Amino acid sequence: MTNEKNEDRDLAGLLNGFLLTNDERRIIEYLLSNSGLPGPRGNLELAKDFVGLVEDYVSKSSRRMWSLCVKLADVSPDEAPVNNPREFLPFCGIYAMGAIGSSSLTYFREALSRIRKSASDPRWRIREAVAMGIQELLAKQTQNTLKELEGWIMKDNWLVMRAVAAGVAEPALLTNKRTARSALKLHKRIFTQILNARERGSGEFKTLKKGLGYTLSVVICAVPKEGFEYMHELLDSRDADVVWIIKENLKKNRLMKNYPDNVASVEELLRRASSRSAKVRNYRRNFEATTTTK
Repeated sequence: MTNEKNEDRDLAGLLNGFLLTNDERRIIEYLLSNSGLPGPRGNLELAKDFVGLVEDYVSKSSRRMWSLCVKLADVSPDEAPVNNPREFLPFCGIYAMGAIGSSSLTYFREALSRIRKSASDPRWRIREAVAMGIQELLAKQTQNTLKELEGWIMKDNWLVMRAVAAGVAEPALLTNKRTARSALKLHKRIFTQILNARERGSGEFKTLKKGLGYTLSVVICAVPKEGFEYMHELLDSRDADVVWIIKENLKKNRLMKNYPDNVASVEELLRRASSRSAKVRNYRRNFEATTTTK
């Protein structure tokens, strides 16, 4: 806790200095030296402190805070590959853009536009920053953000759709039932795109699929009745990718502990479907063997 207070104080001093001089170099040096990279986990606590302070300082100078975040966010994959300390700069910049857009309507649409562009970044940490930036926007500009996210769900736009799913799958935001139902609606739109897609072999699609393997369960916890009903609907598709996503979500403790009967019901449907598929495969094998023999 003491270390976190020190970081707050250090960052506040650096931001004050930036407002006086318009020189961001000391802030960049501080973020780099405390990034936690290279390593398995970046300094998320520092990133959250930075975002919180940027949001506080918007009232002093939204333009300066925005220009700082743009400079950080524009550090490219070539300049800052995965696990390089410089990767922490765009992580903080994109994350903070969401906070600025949530506090200042002047930057709301520009924040969304830049965050959407970053959703297709090849670096996984940057894509996580995108989801966190969306959550910042949802916290204060809920309905406006949800409406904008609907337009992100388009054919083959897999990484952007992954950002939508991950962005709305935040339990603290889903305590509001209206928001939770909108989150489920967005997931339904994403699954419609999946079911209509013929080409699913890309790495981008696999990233979306993996993300949906947990986000659906987060949303279902917030609206269990509608959520489990939708799971039943999805099973009717008998789509292999969709079935995999459902199975992954059923493993999550948030569903297993809180809704064991519902989980058991879906698992029973899965078993029946699997049994029917096995019978069909056996029938085809026997038919083909008989035909070959004749």
